[in-house]
Amino acid sequence: MVWQQHRIIRLNIVVLLYLMVCFVLCPVSAMTVSSPAEVHSVRGDAVTLTCTFTSTSRATSRMSVDWSYRPQTGGPPQAFFHFSSLAFPPQDGQFNGRVKWLGSPARGEASIQLLNASLSDNGTYTCSVRNPPDVHGSPTSQTVLTVTPKVPAVRFSDVAVLLAFILLPSTIIVLALLGRMCCSPKDKSQAKGYHSPIEVTPEEEPGFKQINRKEKNMTCCDLYLLVWPFFFCS
Repeated sequence: MVWQQHRIIRLNIVVLLYLMVCFVLCPVSAMTVSSPAEVHSVRGDAVTLTCTFTSTSRATSRMSVDWSYRPQTGGPPQAFFHFSSLAFPPQDGQFNGRVKWLGSPARGEASIQLLNASLSDNGTYTCSVRNPPDVHGSPTSQTVLTVTPKVPAVRFSDVAVLLAFILLPSTIIVLALLGRMCCSPKDKSQAKGYHSPIEVTPEEEPGFKQINRKEKNMTCCDLYLLVWPFFFCS
C-alpha cells in the first residue's frame, strides 16, 4: 500500500516536470489582430482601413490576409479581398477597381485602401490574418466605416461678390436715408434756392457779421448735399 502511494507521488512529479519543461521550451503560439473600431470618411475620398497583427512566428508564404464586408443594412459578410504572397483585389462587385493593398507582412501590417468612397460602402469591415503555426489568439478584427456626403466648399471670391451685391446697395440706401433725416427742408431750400438780384441775402443785411469759412464746420446736411448727386444722378 505504501509502495503504491510512493509510485503515484513519483508519477505526479514526473508529469509536473514535463509540463514545466513544455511551458518553458515550447510556448504556445498566439496571434493578435487589431484595427480601429471606427473610421470616418467623406464621399469621393480615399479611406485607409488599417489592420495590424503580431505573431510569435515569422511571416512566411503560408501567411494570408482576408477582408470581408457586411453592409450597414445587415446580412452575411462578403469576402472581397485576399492576400497570400500576392494581392488578389476584387474583380467584380461594388469594390471592383477600388481596393489597394497597403500591407507589409514583414512589419505586421495588413491594411488596405478603399478608393472613391461612396455612401453604399457604409458597414462593418473584418480583417482576418492567418500565419501558421499560430493557431491561438484573436486572428480577426472589425472596423465600422461611416461615409458622409461632401459639404460644398464656399470660395472666398464667391463670398466677396455676394457681400458686394448686398452690402454696397444697402450702404448707399442707408447713407441716403441718413442724409434726408439730418438735412432739414430749410437747409435744402437755402442750399438749392435761387436768389434774385434784388433780393437781400442775410449776409447783406446791415449789422450782419460774416462767419469765417475756415471756422465753419461741415454739417451733416452739407455732406449729404455733396455726396448724394454721385449716387442718384449718375
